[in-house]
Amino acid sequence: MQQWRAVLSSDPAVRRLAVLGCGSVGRRHIRNLMHLKSPPCVAIDPNPESRALVEREFGIPAKDRLTRTAFEECDAVIISSPSSLHFAQAKSAVDAGCHVFVEKPLATSLDGLADLIPALETKRLVGFVGSNWKFHPSFQRMKEVLEKGLIGKITSARCQFGSYLPNWRPWQDYRQAYSSRADLGGGILLDSHEFDYMMWFLGPIQEIGCFSGRVSSLEIETEDTASVIMRFANGAVADMHLDYTQRVYQRNFEFFGEAGTLLWSVRDRAVSLFTANDNNWVEWKEPPDYDLNTMYVEEMRHFLECIDGTAKPITNFKHGYAVVEAILAAKESSATGRAIRLNGSL
Repeated sequence: MQQWRAVLSSDPAVRRLAVLGCGSVGRRHIRNLMHLKSPPCVAIDPNPESRALVEREFGIPAKDRLTRTAFEECDAVIISSPSSLHFAQAKSAVDAGCHVFVEKPLATSLDGLADLIPALETKRLVGFVGSNWKFHPSFQRMKEVLEKGLIGKITSARCQFGSYLPNWRPWQDYRQAYSSRADLGGGILLDSHEFDYMMWFLGPIQEIGCFSGRVSSLEIETEDTASVIMRFANGAVADMHLDYTQRVYQRNFEFFGEAGTLLWSVRDRAVSLFTANDNNWVEWKEPPDYDLNTMYVEEMRHFLECIDGTAKPITNFKHGYAVVEAILAAKESSATGRAIRLNGSL
């Protein structure tokens, strides 16, 4: 494994970044920040083994907690801790005047979440929610096709994510992972990127219904399977399947319009477009040597550009709030057996 070593600068113009959470995602962010010549000045994790690994691999100091004073010495914070900690850590960062990158979801409840948005605006801070697939060439192609109206008015859509949870982090007992634990904000609904991406493609959700539960024999506290039906403000109806149980990793999106069809799947590694006028399929294949880490690098580059004022967050906290609202509505629907209408209050 390549050893990335931090070169810490005394130049006051250099961004002072802190990474909260040094699991596999946090270490990926550290590695990518170093690639972008913006190494963090400190990493934070309560686990001494994680801290030792970061110090050994990257040569940056690692601490067990970040005090208010230390927050105030940072320009920006990258939050890659368990989901249950996201809101409190983001609020602490904003209170201290830090820009914030937070992994999805932005929070596990709506309590106090709406107050973060005006706080960011008042302090002129960047709030960005992690959404790495928006930087993948196939997702960017799908977004372009939909924005250009190449398949006409969208009437329906379908997406799926499925992957066997014990295979996610083979070095860890999956029963202890945050995905498996209710107290850490786990579960396939909160764990999913798909709500974010479907709203990015299709706009606000107006109404949502869901069936979910722990269906498999996985030893977890959270739901492992969910089927979600959504009606969007533009009239389109979509269904989403999510699970922790499929032995073959599945991720796909399908959009059906009055003038055509748009398809993508992680297995085909291609975007396929059918247009009725041409009565023909067009396909855009991904480069065969495409490295999936590239989208994470571009995601972090985008955050740094937002801090510098040369870009606007592709996934801001207002959108992050709407995603959390939709996920919680899906949970409520599953618990009550009825469709939930979203307020769209932000």
